[in-house]
Amino acid sequence: MTTRRLHPAWLVAVVAFVALVGAAGFRATPSVLLHPLHAEFGWPLATISAAVSVNLLLYGLTAPFAAALMERFGIRRVVAVALLLVTAGSGLTVFMTASWQLVLCWGVLVGLGTGSMALAFAATVTGRWFVKHRGLVTGVLTAGGAAGQLVFLPLLAMLVRDHGWRVAALVVAGAALAVVPLVVWLLREHPADLGMPAYGATEVTPPPPATGGAAARAVGALAQSVRTRPFWLLAGGFAICGATTNGLVGTHFVPAAHDHGMSETTAASLLALVGLFDIVGTIASGWLTDRVDSRVLLGVYYALRGVSLLLLPSLFGGSTEPSMLVFIVFYGLDWVATVPPTVALCREYFGAAAPVVFGWVFASHQLGAALAASAAGLVRDRLGEYTAAWYVAGALAIGAAGLSLSLRRRPRGVVPTPALVTAGPAVPRAWRYRG
Repeated sequence: MTTRRLHPAWLVAVVAFVALVGAAGFRATPSVLLHPLHAEFGWPLATISAAVSVNLLLYGLTAPFAAALMERFGIRRVVAVALLLVTAGSGLTVFMTASWQLVLCWGVLVGLGTGSMALAFAATVTGRWFVKHRGLVTGVLTAGGAAGQLVFLPLLAMLVRDHGWRVAALVVAGAALAVVPLVVWLLREHPADLGMPAYGATEVTPPPPATGGAAARAVGALAQSVRTRPFWLLAGGFAICGATTNGLVGTHFVPAAHDHGMSETTAASLLALVGLFDIVGTIASGWLTDRVDSRVLLGVYYALRGVSLLLLPSLFGGSTEPSMLVFIVFYGLDWVATVPPTVALCREYFGAAAPVVFGWVFASHQLGAALAASAAGLVRDRLGEYTAAWYVAGALAIGAAGLSLSLRRRPRGVVPTPALVTAGPAVPRAWRYRG
């Protein structure tokens, strides 16, 4: 009797998922620490939110170059260093005495660490190790952040309530540090190193030689994509997506609910449920993207998100009412449902260069998140409540629906080419289509 040996790609995928969950601990931190830091140090919420904004901005700006770093230095080294940066950034906050130190720890150290493990990490792992089930594994790894939020949000809220914010910060640091040995020992670079083909492939493909040109290609892709109308429409919509998710709801939902009498533990648990339904929504949106025009999907997603944000101020209260649960379920389903159709549209307009271009579109997502995180904190400090922030975000989301629906189909016969990746100053012929 013979037994089938499990392909090592699955072990690599498991380790990658655990690493993403470990790094995601920080994503749950700001929303439950805003009020404790404000209470202890007296810093305005706008000041604390500025640290979150720096984090979100660096998270986005690092992402387009993360693949280049992994190509040059290897996945294992980059991810291990990224986790150590998250560990240092979260752990050192327990010693801070000034707000600039919060910006350094939360913003710079953790921003660089989490940015190095963003979408590029999942794309690199699945691109090297999987042919069969590549899309499925990519979806599961993408959900690692949501799974981390689901695990850490209620845990951190309880730790803050029972033991103080410093213990919660150390738990996040410890979670990231605990994953480092797994990455160093078990995260293999390439199946060819084991003399094996990728999962689902029939031939061993040698790993590409390490080069220093990937970063230059990323910059070249940006320089050429900004000359096209579809890029700006996609980037504009995705910036609003970031503003209305990570920037506003992800950062300020818990303190906003607390302002209305809800306990921080309850509010954090509701936000954790967003992470749960986020996983379901992402998978469902991927299925729909294969069957429905991506422009229509984005238009519907953004429009419904806008309406829900306009209704949110009336849903807050000291207890969890059914109407708030409906909002949580919907917002979770809609949270990153925008990603599959956005990726599909990047592929339609930019062809083989789509992954690089999407990296820059994702950077706009994080720019929007950074601006919203700071702006909402400023609104709370100046007006004493968040209501205006919810209304503005709702209107912007409806505007994003209009941007998405204004994208025109690529004319027949105009086929995007991969020339963008290596082209010089001239724009390839296919890219002269403005959308």
